[in-house]
Amino acid sequence: MRISQIVGPRTSEVIEVADPVPGDDQVLVAVVASGVCTSDLTPWRTGGRGGGAGATPIRLGHEIAGRVVAAGRNARGWSAGDLVTGLGSPGFATLAVMNAARILPVPRGIEPALAIGEPVADLEEALSRTRMAAGDRVAVVGLGFMGLGLIQLVRDRAPGLLIGVDPIPAARARALELGADLAFAPGEVPAEYGGAGLDGAGRARDQRADIVLEATGVTPGLATASSLVRPYGTLCVVGYHHTGDAMMDMDLWYKAVTIVNGFCPDQTRLMRAMSHALELIGTHRFSYAPLITHRFGLDGVDQAYELMEARADGFVKAVIEP
Repeated sequence: MRISQIVGPRTSEVIEVADPVPGDDQVLVAVVASGVCTSDLTPWRTGGRGGGAGATPIRLGHEIAGRVVAAGRNARGWSAGDLVTGLGSPGFATLAVMNAARILPVPRGIEPALAIGEPVADLEEALSRTRMAAGDRVAVVGLGFMGLGLIQLVRDRAPGLLIGVDPIPAARARALELGADLAFAPGEVPAEYGGAGLDGAGRARDQRADIVLEATGVTPGLATASSLVRPYGTLCVVGYHHTGDAMMDMDLWYKAVTIVNGFCPDQTRLMRAMSHALELIGTHRFSYAPLITHRFGLDGVDQAYELMEARADGFVKAVIEP
């Protein structure tokens, strides 16, 4: 089979290796599409495990959709030809081995590249712990792939008001197209929504959000999100904050805000969330179609990461189609 691997900073190569063999509890999948994730930007930038010259090559891709080629003897219920998605890696390859308990069927009639289960499961699982109710005022800070996915998932929960915040005009326009009621640049959020603090004379009506979803992965995004949440509200940190210390606004403490860690390390919880998310995809209540803007073959992995890093015009998310 062919597989892409990182061999140096910002440098990948495609090599030929032996086809993997599924174990008793596994399936062998012919990869149809594998999403390119921001969480893998750091190993791509540094060039593999250890970084620098002589680093061990690293193989990425954990957002897989594909077709079952073979199933182990304990992988009951799965047959050759089944279209599946789930949790597994490496996915930037023509073949991948996946745990049979960590895959689900692609909804009927949906293109596999538009039904990649892992990223939308991450978002859905994070939302499941925010205790959002119909009529809540919700703000999403950061309107890249994750933020725009959250806009769709929140809209399905019937918010009273849905606000998107991002510095890029095209990202704000996409949020409005996907169901946001309002969209602002970070420094232009009206006072009533908390962007610049409320009017001390009481002239600005307090419309701060009941729930704020941070999807930037950077400390300035956390600061913006903190300013938008009302007292006793909820801030869910969905963005990937990879390294170092992320500073939190202590005003959150004085506002008695509940902070939810949007990351989930538990695969059982993620599979439960994925099942619900795939139902939303199958019933056309969530769509990857406006989010997947670029498609590449295995030799295009570096180009995909370059576009992601730059937040290039017109880019939201790329998939690799081996």
